[in-house]
Amino acid sequence: MREEIQPTGEATLRTVAMPSDVNVNGDIFGGWVLAQMDIASGIKAAQRAKGRVTTVAVDAMQFIRPVGIGDILGVWAWVEREGRTSMGIRIEAWAVRHKTGQSEKVTEAVFTYVAIDDDGRPRVLPADD
Repeated sequence: MREEIQPTGEATLRTVAMPSDVNVNGDIFGGWVLAQMDIASGIKAAQRAKGRVTTVAVDAMQFIRPVGIGDILGVWAWVEREGRTSMGIRIEAWAVRHKTGQSEKVTEAVFTYVAIDDDGRPRVLPADD
């Protein structure tokens, strides 16, 4: 197996995969992994927008390897692109394997967010500090 380098983005979220999160094959549900990625990318998007954001698209989602019970899922996120009101957050999810301690990339995607005001309408992204 080839050795993979850790991502360069910010480690945004870490959680452990539990037995209640498995599918009929004994792997962790892809939807559970997707939810963790949405949480992590939402944190990064809200920080950049300095306020509320909403997920509007999941682009180029790719499941690479399964996640197992007891694996520690770490999600890295960074702003990949910006528009006037929207941004693309690149996400990589890596699993630290429960039994070996080996770290492997398990999925990646780009989530698109729009900055919104208190009424849920799009707003212009503030200047980047």
